[in-house]
Amino acid sequence: MASFVPWDSRPLEDWAPVHPPGYMVKLGGRRTHFVRKGEGPAVLLIHGFNLDHNTWSANIDVLARYFTVYAVDLWGSGFSTREPLDYGFPLFAEQIHQLMDHLKLAGAHLVGHSMGGGTAIAFSVAHPDRVDRLVLVDSVGVPRQPTLRERVFQLPWLPEFLHSLPTDLIRRKNLLDFWIHDPELLTDEVFTALTGFQKIEGTTRATLSMLRRDFFNTLDDEIDALGELGIPTTLMWGRHDRAVPIEAGWAMHGRLPGSRFEVFDRSSHLPNFDEPDRFNDLVVRFLQG
Repeated sequence: MASFVPWDSRPLEDWAPVHPPGYMVKLGGRRTHFVRKGEGPAVLLIHGFNLDHNTWSANIDVLARYFTVYAVDLWGSGFSTREPLDYGFPLFAEQIHQLMDHLKLAGAHLVGHSMGGGTAIAFSVAHPDRVDRLVLVDSVGVPRQPTLRERVFQLPWLPEFLHSLPTDLIRRKNLLDFWIHDPELLTDEVFTALTGFQKIEGTTRATLSMLRRDFFNTLDDEIDALGELGIPTTLMWGRHDRAVPIEAGWAMHGRLPGSRFEVFDRSSHLPNFDEPDRFNDLVVRFLQG
């Protein structure tokens, strides 16, 4: 059995070559990692909080049959930079802007999950001419009360201690309590893929900085502005989502005239993972217009 690699212990430069799934570019002097696959109209996949490009492992290959798919790692996550930054939607939207400029993409479809959905909203409002269609998956943005676990992990010192424990149990429990509905889907291989980036030093600091800044549900004005832009938008939500409850999804849908709302009855916070076949089919059909 392989020895346990401590969390938050490996330099990015040492760990990334062990798991080389995609491309590394410098944007504004900061390292950005992304996966590219397929040919056709551009689709940007933007992951959520405490996740990375592996969020889309059940979706990339199917979407790549019809589109050029880019799955980006936001700063502070995946194999992108871990330097201390002013984490928030303006920063992440600027990263997407710089990436599109680097790739010479005049426009693209955006698919954002959770915090990535909030990033997609912020980017769409700032650069509406660069967004063709928008898919929001269990997206943050609508004001809501934080969960008890969110409040616990915003406390001083205790979250650092819990994150440093030499065990997988805390992260497994978090994935099963909030992210994945069917526990049988959380195999050892999936767990390693979804949490591997958390072995990189600086991850705990970046993750807790995002959480403590408490910016996830601060997009009231942007949601209203998005509703006035007329960008074709579909919202997709897991019925059993405990991280961003479905009531928040219905509220957002009601503020986006003309938007579609799709409910996934066997999903929690990751319907694209819990029910990938239906998710992929809906996304392909929607993005093809």
